[in-house]
Amino acid sequence: MKLTELINENCTLCAVHATSKKRILELLCEKAAESYTDFNTYSLLESLMAREKMGSTGIGNGIAIPHGRLTDGGKVVVVIATTESPIDFDAIDNRPVDIFIALFVPEENCQQHLSTLQSIAQIFSDKQTCKLVRKCHSSSELFNLLKNNN
Repeated sequence: MKLTELINENCTLCAVHATSKKRILELLCEKAAESYTDFNTYSLLESLMAREKMGSTGIGNGIAIPHGRLTDGGKVVVVIATTESPIDFDAIDNRPVDIFIALFVPEENCQQHLSTLQSIAQIFSDKQTCKLVRKCHSSSELFNLLKNNN
């Protein structure tokens, strides 16, 4: 599924204050929990932390795609955030990260998970898009930029 089909303005956070990997993951999960009735911040955070234990989801160039699989169904939720300042995220290029795209997918939707990750990677592989994302001053500006990026 394409990122543009999954995002909504309620799941974008612009220039948040976070100074650690744990804190940005908590903020992403707090926002995602607003979209779920069966999952809370803690259970969502557990799913992301389980994936991070396998290796950092920092893909380089200041971008991370933390993602978790959810047991017991649910829907796909994406939360996109930028931080005021880049933070250490153990990315593959050892550079700090300031663009985060958190993805929560039901465990049984493995194929959808992979295609969504591919869509995210494709959008954020464009340096111009990343530059524009980093210049956004509000969540609505960030949402509109990404929604109109086909």
